Amino acid sequence: MKYLVLLIALSVSGVALADGGMDILQKRCVSCHDLSGPAAQSVQELWQRKGPDLFYAGSKYNAEWLEKWLVKPRRIRPAGHHSIQHIKPGDKRDMIDATTLRPHMALSPSDAEEVTEALMKLKATAEMMGTTVFKGGSISTSFGEMVFDKFNGCMACHEIEPGFGGLSGPEVYTAAKRYQADYLVSFITNPQAWNPKTPMPNKHVSAPNIQKIVQYLQALARENRDEKK
Repeated sequence: MKYLVLLIALSVSGVALADGGMDILQKRCVSCHDLSGPAAQSVQELWQRKGPDLFYAGSKYNAEWLEKWLVKPRRIRPAGHHSIQHIKPGDKRDMIDATTLRPHMALSPSDAEEVTEALMKLKATAEMMGTTVFKGGSISTSFGEMVFDKFNGCMACHEIEPGFGGLSGPEVYTAAKRYQADYLVSFITNPQAWNPKTPMPNKHVSAPNIQKIVQYLQALARENRDEKK
């Protein structure tokens, strides 16, 4: 039944069912990623999802980054998709249990190109995106870090450079490479519009500070810390 719903949804959204990239996604990716939506409506359903939802990938990811990452995947979330499933007691604090983490499969360059093309066709709804967009501009990393951490406490869950910051959420020093700027603005504004059960809290960040956070994430991405690891 779910496969039939997926086929109908893809047909309605205009995605060609004969698309080679979508065929790869259906055969190799649906066991971990949801391609048809909606987002999980209960905590139990959320915990059953092994990877991020992809039914709005075309409104979330930067295609150039995604295609490269699929060829050479690198862990974005230090503690896995559901961090509580991958921790163990340590002498002073809980630690990541690396033995429970599994690597993401790598695709050939040709398959990665086809999959990226297919994913870029899967778009978020207007209700998810909202009306606020990124307005551009720049910010110093020192001031941006103040807005990100001191004003909003985001480093409790996110690393701003390798080994510096929280581990339960995805790293953010590559966030602006991974994600479209309008998605970042929209998600920070209202995470629950994208995923009602997301562990990301709505911190009710002011609209000007959301712009500053995205400017800061772009500044971090330009430092290319992921390439220096």
